Order: sequence, then structure tokens, then C-alpha cells
Amino acid sequence: MDNIRFLLIVTFAMLVIMLWQAWQADYGPKPEPATAVNPPVNNIQEELPTGGGAQTETAEKTSATPSDAPATTANIVTVKTDVIALEIDLQGGTIRNLDLLNYPVEKANTFVNNLRNMIGLSIPENKPVPVRLFNSDEKKLFIAQSGLISDSSSASAPNHQSVFTSEQDRYTLQPGQESLAVPLKWTDNNGLMVTKLFTFKPGSYEITLEQNAINNTGTAWSGRQYSQLLRVPNNEGKGNMLTGGLRAYDGGVIYTEKDKYQKISFDDMAEDNLDVASKGGWAAMIQHYFASAWIPQADQENHFYTKALKDNRFVIGSYTPSKTAAPGSEVQFVSRLFAGPKIQPMMEKTAKGLELTVDYSVLTFIGKPIYWLLNKIHSFTGNWGWAIVGVTLFIKLLLFPLSQASYKSMAKMRKIQPRLKEMQERFADDRARFNTEMMAMYKKEKVNPLGGCLPLFVQIPVFMSLYWVLSETVEFRQAPFILWIQDLSIQDPFFVLPIIMGITMKIQQSLNPAPIDPIQAKVMKMFPIVFTIFFLFFPAGLVLYWVVNNTLSIIQQTYITKKISAAEQH
Repeated sequence: MDNIRFLLIVTFAMLVIMLWQAWQADYGPKPEPATAVNPPVNNIQEELPTGGGAQTETAEKTSATPSDAPATTANIVTVKTDVIALEIDLQGGTIRNLDLLNYPVEKANTFVNNLRNMIGLSIPENKPVPVRLFNSDEKKLFIAQSGLISDSSSASAPNHQSVFTSEQDRYTLQPGQESLAVPLKWTDNNGLMVTKLFTFKPGSYEITLEQNAINNTGTAWSGRQYSQLLRVPNNEGKGNMLTGGLRAYDGGVIYTEKDKYQKISFDDMAEDNLDVASKGGWAAMIQHYFASAWIPQADQENHFYTKALKDNRFVIGSYTPSKTAAPGSEVQFVSRLFAGPKIQPMMEKTAKGLELTVDYSVLTFIGKPIYWLLNKIHSFTGNWGWAIVGVTLFIKLLLFPLSQASYKSMAKMRKIQPRLKEMQERFADDRARFNTEMMAMYKKEKVNPLGGCLPLFVQIPVFMSLYWVLSETVEFRQAPFILWIQDLSIQDPFFVLPIIMGITMKIQQSLNPAPIDPIQAKVMKMFPIVFTIFFLFFPAGLVLYWVVNNTLSIIQQTYITKKISAAEQH
């Protein structure tokens, strides 16, 4: 039993180390961001989807500027709502430099700042810069492109390199305004006119795109819409052997009717181009806390594709079935772009399966119920810290029978510990005899040698799942608890919770029988110190869970031990 328990604790310690390194990869010091520049202009033909009869041989022609000069001399149209601010490049109507206004990169801790001010220390400068999701910086390139591709017998239509015009260079959603429309126009002067209409709504991270093609060419026009995300991989934090399998997924995903949620990594894109068809579905790029997804109409068959381009750029997107506009008529293509935080209830309403972009790794089957329970408790408490406390209580109640049996076994083990020690000394030269006598004593005293290990078996996946929930659930990002804990997703600024965790771990250890092996006993004594050091850098929410869990375990174990001792005295 000692060896099994020791092995479990060592395994758990290794997991703690790996999680700590993964957390450092995500939250450790990052290099200074480079100055934003315009994305490089590449061969348009390589970036367009292929297949389905799309006209690719004339793709270069659509990159030319229209005959009509833009209504504004600016090349960029800026749009601002109450939750996002972005730029639309008139070259292609590409969305770039999208900022999430309610999600600052850093958030000042007012409690800590007030304390520093009271004792005369300087307050570190904090710039409330919003998180930038789409980015025109060449090293962090991430943009949302869209366009039309004509069928082989039709006039060329504008793609994401064609130059559009706009009546304004600035649009702002005003308070009380139900929606904001941003139209861009293109014409080839031969009768084909295309309008790109972006529609924004208050409080929404969803952008509706309508592309209307008006055919006044005198002959029928047919073509299809494509929408795609172009991105360079984020390589920060990679290259660590221990954390490679622990960090949250960062890359492409698609959702189809047949195969549901599929990850399409950058390596997959480099190896082979994806080309699948599905009714409905969507294509996305996901990252820590945030997601971007093009969502075509659900009542049509859409083709999803990926491409690996030059300069380490990757494309994932979809194109629609072909539509035909007779002379003097028009056709409309509609798609939606989601670009925002991965709030699961909101994403469930946006598109089927979109909430699956919240990646809880291989432990999703545990992480999802934990998140659901956290969300329910938060709806009553209004505080994610107290929600964690509530979930810890619930898990303790759920595991109460198992814990009770375990603590009873531990109490009995503690009682027979002196006899086991004496037996070990007596059979010091006969290990086989000692093991036989020890098992006989376990049987006589009705002690289960594995009983004390079962709660740890259960706690490991729960602990790992909670780690993923805290690290992937955007609601915990910059969520306050009490006093100095004003962000549950980062470490305790004063390390109070980790120290309390270490103390509770030491107390709990003192309630358990020490290993008979002296070397194991010495190593076990070091664990509270080692765990405290690692937990210094863990998110405060995870440490809070462990503190509450340890405290409840101490109360429960003390009660059971005293109850067994009182029963034996009578």
C-alpha cells in the first residue's frame, strides 16, 4: 500500500509540474509586440478555394482597381460598436485589427495598487489595451477574407484583393441603435455590380455579411461566395516536451453534419488540403479564450477547405453552392462571422456545435459538467470564486461515501502502524515473510490497504479537469473573488492561498499514517513544501479549489478518526 500511495503522489506531483509549465507557457513573459504593418500581398490565385467549377484562371483580373475612384481617400474603414472595434480594408473588404473592447490584455488590481500607494511604493503602469483578435501585424497575421468566384462562363467577380469603395471611412454604433450597416461597393463598368454589406448589432460578436451581385451585363452570371480565415501560427510557448500535450489547442477546426467537430491543425493543413462538403457547418480558428468562425447558411451544402500558403500562412474556410443571376436580376450570398470570447451559452445560440471550441482536452467529459455546475452556482452567487467553493462542496458530497471509507481505512491503518513497524524490524531480513504477515494483519483487522488511495485516484482527473476549465473558460479571465484576489485566472499576487494550501496539506498529511519505509517518509514530508512552491504560480481559482478541498478533507477525516477512537474505547 505504501508503494502504491507513494507512486500515486509522485504521479500527481509530475502532473502538477507539467501543468505549471503549461501555465507558464501561456502566462509567462512574452516578447514585445512588433509594430503593425500591412499584410503582404501574394498571388491571389493560391489563396482562393478550388473545385466546384470555380473560375480560377481569371482570378488575377479581379485584383485590379475599379474604374471609379473611391468615395473616400482612405484605404481603411473603421467600425466601432459597444463590444468591438475593427478595421475593414477596402482592398477586398477584409476584416483586420479587430479589438475586443470588454477584454483588456491586462487589468489593474485596485486592492494591490491601494496597498502599494499606502506604503509609498510606486504603482506599476497599466495600459488597458483591449485584446486584438484579428491582426495585420505580419508576424501575428490573422484576417477574415471573403469574396465571390465566378463560374467559368461568367464575368469575373470581386475577390479579397479587389478594391471596393465606401461612402464613409468611419462608422459608429450609437446608443439605442438596433444595428449598424457598413456597405462597400464594386463594379467592373461592364454591368456587374457587387455590394458587400456588413451588419453589426449591439452587444454582439457576430457580424453578418451579405454580398449582393447585380447583373446588368446582358448575359447570365453565375458564381459562388467564399469566406476564409488567413493566419500565421502562434508559436509562443511551443517546444516544451513536457507541456506539448497539455496546452490548449490552437489552430483550425471545422464542424460538419457527418463528422461533427474536427480539429485541423496547421500540420494537417501543411500535409494535405482539406476538401469536404456538408449541409450547414462552419470553419474556425480557435485560440486561448477566443474564437473566430465563418458560418455559412445552414440550409445549403457548403464546401470546407484548407490551404497551406507561402510564408507560413494558412487558410481555412468554405464556399457556397453556385447561384445564377439572369440579366437584369441579382443574387444574394449570406454568411456570418463570429469573432469574440468563447462564452459557451452565447456560442450555442450562434451556431450548432460552436460551443465545442471551448477545448477541455481529453477530459472534456468531466470538464463540461464542472463548467455547467459552475455556471449554475454563479447564477446565484454572482461570483466565480464562490462558484468554485460551491463546486468543491458538491464534489466532496458526491465522493463522500468513497472518502468516508478511505478515511476509516486510514484511521485503522494509523492504529496498526506501531505493530507494522515492529513486524518490519522483526522480519528485516525476510521481506517475503514480512509481506505475508502484513497481509494477514490487514485481513484480521479488516483494513483495505488500497482504501486510502481511491480518493486520490478520483481527485487526479477532477483536478486536471478543473485546471482546463479555469484555463480555457473565458468567464474566469480577470474574474474577481474577494479582496486581493481580483483575477482567478492568474496567480495570487500575495501568495496567500498557496501558503494556506501548503499548511492544509501538511495538516492532512499528519492525519495519515506515515510510510513504514524511512526514505519514503522523508520524501513525503517534502511534498507540502514542493507543492506549495508549484502552486505559487498556479491560477488563484485552482488553488482556491485545493484549499477548500483540503480543509473539508481535514474536517471529515478528523471527525471520522475521533468517531472510530470513541467507538473503540466503548
